[in-house]
Amino acid sequence: MFLERLNDLSGRIGGALAVSLVAADGIPIESVSTAADLDVDSVAAELVALASSISKEQRELSVGEVRQFTISGEQMTFLLSRVGTDFWLLAALEPESSLGRARFELRRAALYLEDDLA
Repeated sequence: MFLERLNDLSGRIGGALAVSLVAADGIPIESVSTAADLDVDSVAAELVALASSISKEQRELSVGEVRQFTISGEQMTFLLSRVGTDFWLLAALEPESSLGRARFELRRAALYLEDDLA
């Protein structure tokens, strides 16, 4: 079920290299990737740990949890979007991908996945 949703999501985001549903501990539940040289598991673990650290700081500042997190590099952009309280959607994108479209599609997919995970 998750694999089908992730494949559909990946197809709706132009330039998506990988999409993954990741648990709050950083372990991917399911992933789809067209980039053979991308270690999605390692990226997921690192980015979820970073988002959790930022969320802790935001809670201490009373500004709330991280809902979405973006890192843009020369070769790839990573977008991490919260699904409920215990999961994340991770998208690895080509630099020329539409970040707005990716954000929209991840938020839309999160709504469906929240129902699936409940």
